[in-house]
Amino acid sequence: MAQANNMISETKAPEVLPLDTSVAEDDNGGAIAAETVDSDQIDDLFKDLKTLLGTVEKLQKARQDVGDIKPLILRLLDGELLSGDDLEELRGGISGLSKLLKLYGDYQGALERAQPARAILDQLLKS
Repeated sequence: MAQANNMISETKAPEVLPLDTSVAEDDNGGAIAAETVDSDQIDDLFKDLKTLLGTVEKLQKARQDVGDIKPLILRLLDGELLSGDDLEELRGGISGLSKLLKLYGDYQGALERAQPARAILDQLLKS
């Protein structure tokens, strides 16, 4: 018990990984020197990469769900009358298109947020 009373509470400093001092680009294409990356930055990078992966998966699924409705849309725009089955497929496809457009916006945002990972990963994975 005497040891438990003598223990000192320590605050752990964030782990800092050394990187070379090569020049990387910031979000605006400007040059920045990358010297250190702390563990919070690495956690954020992985979070951004996981988000990007998730949005890509959702986008691909939405594309599959929409199917090939372009010919039906073109026929509709050309003024052709469509059968009941074609109209039903088109109705579902157009709903899927709005979802696809939203997911594409999400994908673009996730892709932009994940870009800083490229320079840091290049440095971390150098052999």
